Parts: sequence; C-alpha cells; structure tokens
Amino acid sequence: MRFMIIVPATADSEQGSTGTEQQFADMQAYNEEMLRAGVFVDGQGLHPTGKGARVTWQDGDWAVTDGPFAETKELIAGFTIIDVSSREEALEWLRKWPVSCVPDPGQALELRQVYAPEDFGDEFTPELREREEQMRAEAARNAAQG
Repeated sequence: MRFMIIVPATADSEQGSTGTEQQFADMQAYNEEMLRAGVFVDGQGLHPTGKGARVTWQDGDWAVTDGPFAETKELIAGFTIIDVSSREEALEWLRKWPVSCVPDPGQALELRQVYAPEDFGDEFTPELREREEQMRAEAARNAAQG
C-alpha cells in the first residue's frame, strides 16, 4: 500500500525558505532510515506558489491564474511517498517524522493512501490496466535516463 505524507506550506516556505542545515540533515537521516527499511519511494519539496499556477476549466477553455495564492493553510510545501503493508505501519513512519521539520506548531502533516489498480471497479478494465502498467514502465525508464 502506498501512502503520501503531505507537508503543508508555511509563511516561510511560501517566501522561498528551504530549511536549515539541521533540517536537511534530519530529513535526510529519516529518508535514509526509510530507504534501509525498503519503504521509501519518493520525497520532494515544492517551490512556493509564487512560481506556480492554477489552471481551471471554465467556459470551454483553460484559464491560468499565476501564483502566489493567499491561503497558506491550503497549500502543500512537499510530500513523501512510502510503500508499506498497512495504514498502521504508515502511521508508525509518520510518527518518526523529524521534529525539526514539523511545519508551524499546530499544523498537521496529512497521510493519504494512494489508489492502487485493485481499488477501482470493473470500469478499470484489463486493457486499461495493461496500458497503465506500460505507461508506468515507460515513465520509470524515462526517470532512470533523466
């Protein structure tokens, strides 16, 4: 089961602050522990929304709104993907999150399960599953060449 740990944005992250040397070292140690345990899939920080855009379908076309976006509490600063055997194991890993890398006091990290092909019904036909697997294999090859 794959889970995403979502890190909320803060006023500092929206200003482009990427963290302290200690935070980098703590997060690297945490990621290395997960890597050794075989559960780490990926983890990335995101640039502030000032470098982003929101794209909305309206009136038969795509409308682009450039950042920054006002509501910091609704924004994501980064994520980690883990592959574990249960929700309980995912929560165990989340409880090990480096305290130095916790967002503002009172802000929560969010844990969400990622859909797997078996989570979808009959509408996700064997043909669609095969195409999905081929696409993921090609994406992995592209990433390896990257």
